[in-house]
Amino acid sequence: MNVSKDVLAIPVAILIAGMMISGSILYTGPSPAQQAAIGNDLTQEGPVVADIEGLADDDPSLGEAAAPVTIVEFSDFQCPYCRQFYSDTYQQLKRAYVDTGLARIVYRDFPLDFHAAARPSALAAECADEQGRFWDYHDKIFDAQAVQGTGTISYGTTELKQWARDIGLNASQFDLCLDSEKYGDDVDADMEAGKQAGVSGTPSFFVNGRLLIGAQPFSAFEQLIEAELDN
Repeated sequence: MNVSKDVLAIPVAILIAGMMISGSILYTGPSPAQQAAIGNDLTQEGPVVADIEGLADDDPSLGEAAAPVTIVEFSDFQCPYCRQFYSDTYQQLKRAYVDTGLARIVYRDFPLDFHAAARPSALAAECADEQGRFWDYHDKIFDAQAVQGTGTISYGTTELKQWARDIGLNASQFDLCLDSEKYGDDVDADMEAGKQAGVSGTPSFFVNGRLLIGAQPFSAFEQLIEAELDN
């Protein structure tokens, strides 16, 4: 039986398209401008952002306000790479630099469009911050996903509300806050600030203004932080 090349080409094209879509879900890479700034090695730090305090804004922070190093994190709660950073690096950074007063971490939201739970999670974390429990809730979101496995974990407002109850938040206040999208403007402002600073994927970090992209190991942060402390 003769099969035309056009007929054979259709499933191949579908396969290629599927691979391209899945690749975009796995990682949102740097913009052309970012790539030009940092070169081909994504572990290399980028240029200094002039106004690090402006970039930090008034978002939730962990550590001493007067710490000599400020790490601004742009993150997506449903992003598996953000969860990897949390699992592999965050606790080491906290012990070595935040708890010792040498650095503070500022969290800013950058919920990616293809993560359905990312924006609700950002809104929920803001509601937890309203009750003074941002970092507890931040940890809960990532820990609860880790229990379910690797990769992108599916969840929604039902889970977000339950996690709030699990850490002892005022449930009625939290639910009203989340359902009303009370902090939508704050999340949008974080997104815009990130885009203006050159963020195009998560997680992205600014260590005293120097851009570091991806779920980098502790050593990558250590190198930048020690260089700043030596200045």
